[in-house]
Amino acid sequence: MTPEKLTYMANQIATAFARQPEDAAVTAIADHIDAFWDPRMRAQLIELAEAGAPDLSPRVAHAARRIRRPEAA
Repeated sequence: MTPEKLTYMANQIATAFARQPEDAAVTAIADHIDAFWDPRMRAQLIELAEAGAPDLSPRVAHAARRIRRPEAA
């Protein structure tokens, strides 16, 4: 998946939780991604966040630290 598409999808999830307080939203974003994204998508999002991708919402970047890291293949 392209980094742009992955960023768009992650930011959409953050928008869905925009009205929640910061910590609750970050937890909900991480939980949603853990539950519904495949391991490759999670790994790619974590890499984008760690690289400081400028288009990721701040809440997604924060949530990326809580996302379950996929096991190495």
